[in-house]
Amino acid sequence: MLGLLQVARRRTGTEVNRIEGTSENLENQLVQTQTDVQQMIQNRMKKIQEIQHSVEMRKRNTEEEKSARNQLFTDLIRSIERCQSELLKMMEEQQKAAEKQAEDLIKELQQEISDLKKRNTELEQLSHTDDHLHLLQMYSSLCSRPHIKNWTEIRIDSDVNVYSMNRALIQLEKTLDGRLNKIGQTGLKCLQKFAVDVTLDPDTAHPYLILSDDGKQVSHGDIKQDVPKNPKRFDYVVSVLAKQGFSSGRFYYEVQVKGKTGWTLGVARESINRKGKLIYSPVNGFWAVWLRNENQYKACENSPVSLSLRVKPEIVGVFVDYEEGLVSFYDVGSRSHIYSFTGQTFTEKLYPCFSPCVNDGGKNSKPLIITPVNK
Repeated sequence: MLGLLQVARRRTGTEVNRIEGTSENLENQLVQTQTDVQQMIQNRMKKIQEIQHSVEMRKRNTEEEKSARNQLFTDLIRSIERCQSELLKMMEEQQKAAEKQAEDLIKELQQEISDLKKRNTELEQLSHTDDHLHLLQMYSSLCSRPHIKNWTEIRIDSDVNVYSMNRALIQLEKTLDGRLNKIGQTGLKCLQKFAVDVTLDPDTAHPYLILSDDGKQVSHGDIKQDVPKNPKRFDYVVSVLAKQGFSSGRFYYEVQVKGKTGWTLGVARESINRKGKLIYSPVNGFWAVWLRNENQYKACENSPVSLSLRVKPEIVGVFVDYEEGLVSFYDVGSRSHIYSFTGQTFTEKLYPCFSPCVNDGGKNSKPLIITPVNK
């Protein structure tokens, strides 16, 4: 009996210890849970502060940008109004000058008509005279050719002189370009925030293309490279895609084209035909611009669009907004817009696409270089 009581006591003590141990563990878990909850509260409060700070920063930036844009458009309007005023004044002055010229010419003509009428009267009188001596005396002066102007080539131009006005318009165009370039600089700066790291995919490169080890440069060689067959590889068009594809959001990258006489840049959908001949166009899954023959730029629309660029780009920026259906190209050096494909519908991954074009006997040997974006 005593033994049973001792066993019971031992069991009771063990149970108490177990309960105490469990209680202590629960307390520790509660403390840890409370600590975790407090940390989550702090994190969320910190996030609220971050959001509030971001909103305040955005508000301040918005006000600054509104002020800058308002000043910019005010300057543009003033420039246009000033040019309009100068043009109207110039046209009025030209009209007054034409009227004054016409008035002077008419006076001169009227004077000559008066002189001719006088001579005609004198000739009429002389024709009826019987005084032969007087006839001989007057003949040489009255019958000689009168000193009058040859009016055959003299006329008043009825057309408005547009040449001098064109100078004012050209100056306005330069002013507008300068002002709008400021907008382009601001806009490009915003786009550069969406810069992505892009590298070339050797599995897609045409056999005549030479890629750098870091996947950042591509050029056309005169010798076919020993590369394995790959369904992803271009076998006719000298192009290569990037490893990175994008199916949402916005992305931006820059490519150096300096020193080249031909190139093609843009994006391509994943399912493009990579075998045989193809035409760069949206209907074929390409959104690109190109350079040919050193100075012929085109946007590869379904019906190609010729581009007139004031300066030769050395670095081209490519921006894509997938949801907006937008692909835009920029001259990074002059921070100016080159061309945009708008209102497109994307349903597949888009891959940056590059073509250095053929070597052309060394004339176009410079590589295309994917450059770091200076944010």
